[in-house]
Amino acid sequence: MIWDVANECCSREALERVQLSRLRETLSRVYARVEHYRRSFDEHGVHPDQLRTLADLQRFPFLTKHEILQHYPFGMLAVPFREVVRIHSSSGTTGNPLVVGYSRCDLEIWSEMVARIVCAAGVTSEDVVQIAFSYGLFTGGFGLHYGLERVGAAVVPASGGNTERQIRLMRDFGTTALVCTPTYALHIAEVAPELSVDPESLKLRLGLFGSEPWSEAIRREIEAKLGLFATDNYGLSEVVGPGVSGECQCRCGLHINEDHFLVEVIDPDTLEVLPEGEVGELVFTTLTKEAFPVVRYRTRDISRITREPCECGRTNARMERVRGRTDDMLIVRGVNVFPSQIEAVLLEIEGTEPHYQIVVDRKGALDDLEVWVEVSENVFVDEWKQLAALQQRIQRRLETVLGISVRIKLVEPKSIERTVGKAKHVVDRRTLT
Repeated sequence: MIWDVANECCSREALERVQLSRLRETLSRVYARVEHYRRSFDEHGVHPDQLRTLADLQRFPFLTKHEILQHYPFGMLAVPFREVVRIHSSSGTTGNPLVVGYSRCDLEIWSEMVARIVCAAGVTSEDVVQIAFSYGLFTGGFGLHYGLERVGAAVVPASGGNTERQIRLMRDFGTTALVCTPTYALHIAEVAPELSVDPESLKLRLGLFGSEPWSEAIRREIEAKLGLFATDNYGLSEVVGPGVSGECQCRCGLHINEDHFLVEVIDPDTLEVLPEGEVGELVFTTLTKEAFPVVRYRTRDISRITREPCECGRTNARMERVRGRTDDMLIVRGVNVFPSQIEAVLLEIEGTEPHYQIVVDRKGALDDLEVWVEVSENVFVDEWKQLAALQQRIQRRLETVLGISVRIKLVEPKSIERTVGKAKHVVDRRTLT
C-alpha cells in the first residue's frame, strides 16, 4: 500500500520541478526573515535570485548544529513567534538544547510525511500501535503519534520505560505494531518470559524502529524473538523529526520524502558533493517547513543515496541505513550524547580532574553508559562517605544534562591513559554486525 501515490511515485522530472519551485521559495523566505541566513548568504556572495537549477544550491553555504545553537532559543525562526504552535528540542553539544519550532501547517505536513513512512512499513487502519518512545521535547513520540493516527491506526501512547507495563498493555490491548528503539524491543523480548508472557502469544506483527544505529543481525534477532516484521526509519529534530525517511516492505533502503527534503551527500573533508551511490555525509534542505527551515544542514550522518526506482513502486530516493557519524556524538538508548556535554559538567564540579573516559556497553539488550572520572589527589584520600557524595553529585548532574541514567566510577589520579595526540575519551564496546 502507498499512502500518497501522486508524490511517492511521480517521475524524476516532475519531482525536480516541484523541488526547484519550493527551493526558490525557501531560499527567498529565509533570506528575508532569518538574520543568520541573510548574513551567511551575503558573506558567501550568493543570493536567492541566483538559483536557476537544483545544482545551484551547491553555491550556498552549509548550516551546522553549532550555528543553530548560537541563535538559541528562537533566533532561527522564519515566522513570527505567535505562529509557532509546537516546540521540540534535542540535546546540544553543551548546556543549551537545540530548539525547533513548528507552525500549524508544519504539523499537518509532518503528520502526512509520517503517514507515508508508517504506511510503507505496513501499518493500516486495522492496527493497534504502541509507542514506547518518550513523549515530551523529544520528537519521536509525538512525531509518530499523529502520523499513525492519520492512517487510522489505534495509537497506544505508552511512552518510554516501565517494561512490565508495556508488556501488559501489549497483551491486554492486542498491540499489533511496536514503535521504539531496536535495543528496547530486544529488552522487551527478554523481559516478557520473566513475566510468564510468551512473546509468541502477543499479536505483534510489525516493528517500526529508529533513533539509534542497528544492524541486520539485530533485526533478525528482534524478528525471531518477537515474531514481527521489523523496519527502520530515520529522522532528526533539526530537519523535522521522524518522517524524513523509512523502509518499505522491500527493505532495500529508506525512502526519503523528497518533495519535502532535498538531500545531498558530501565528502565531509572536502565538502564537495559526491556522485550518486558514493558514501558520505548526508546534507538536508527542507522545502516546505515554515517555522524552522534549514538550508544545507550537515547531519554528520554517514550514508549513501540511490535514485533507482524501488520494486514497491515508489520512485523517491532511498538512503542506506546510517553507517556512523563524522563527529564524536554517541547515541545511547536513543538519546544523543556528546563527550563535550560530560566534560562541561565535570569541569563545574570541584574535586574532579579534567581526565575522564566514557564507556558504552550493551548489558543484555540495553545500552549501558558509565563515566570514569579521575578525582583530585586530596579528594581520593577522603573517607568513603565523601567519595560517595561526590559520586552521587556527578551522577545527578549528568543525568539532568543528558536526560538518561548514567553510572559513575571514581578512579584515582593519573589512572586514565594519557596520549600525545587526541585524547581517547570514548570506549564503545557495542558491536553492530
